Amino acid sequence: MRRSYKGIPINTSKNTHEEVFTLIPGNKDATILDIPSGAGAFTQRLKDNGYKNVVSVDVVNNLQIEHKQFIQGDMTAPLPFEDNFFDVVVCIDGIEHISKQFDFAKEVNRVLKPGGYFIVSTPNISSFHSRFRWLLTGHHNKCKSPLDEQRPNPSHHIAMISYPELRYLLHSNNYRIDNIATNQVKPVSWLYLPLVPLSYLTTKLVYNKEEKNSGQLVRNKEIASQMHSKEILFGETMIVRAQKVA
Repeated sequence: MRRSYKGIPINTSKNTHEEVFTLIPGNKDATILDIPSGAGAFTQRLKDNGYKNVVSVDVVNNLQIEHKQFIQGDMTAPLPFEDNFFDVVVCIDGIEHISKQFDFAKEVNRVLKPGGYFIVSTPNISSFHSRFRWLLTGHHNKCKSPLDEQRPNPSHHIAMISYPELRYLLHSNNYRIDNIATNQVKPVSWLYLPLVPLSYLTTKLVYNKEEKNSGQLVRNKEIASQMHSKEILFGETMIVRAQKVA
């Protein structure tokens, strides 16, 4: 059954909108960008909860709600906003659809106020379940078969991104991750629990062997810990909140 919010289609996994919403700061006067906005389910959720300044952006207008603050825009192009305009930018299951992820992160940083939040959700290819699928088929979860190269489509997952890659994308563009979450852990994912000690020890061994810079060794320790959190190892969707460095 297709998921919806008050009859508005939700094109993402179960509980993703609900979990992302918990990461939104409580200030109802915050200026929030919802990109890509799709049919407008998350925009409507924000409005229903008292957020007055919500701007929706997508490459085409597929809104199924009454909302005057929609602007047609492309995540791979400059965003049509002034510097330091938004308090929060929300990107729900959008970043895996674009090739210019670094350009997008830089543009979001430009339009975010210092101290503002960038919230990103994307299929969690760092989970054990997705890694195992990759081992057997060469395809990650949520991208289980080859894309139709004869009919390129904005809905295609052309740039699946792992947790270390997403962290690098954010931390190298003036953000710092302050929260890692997931939408849900499916029961089948717990079957991989016995692999955690081996994975953790192997990861630390490789990180320590390959890195000589003392500062990066400290960061690698943190990354290894984050990689072995419940949310990353077992979660279906990876949800990260990062704050723009003032």
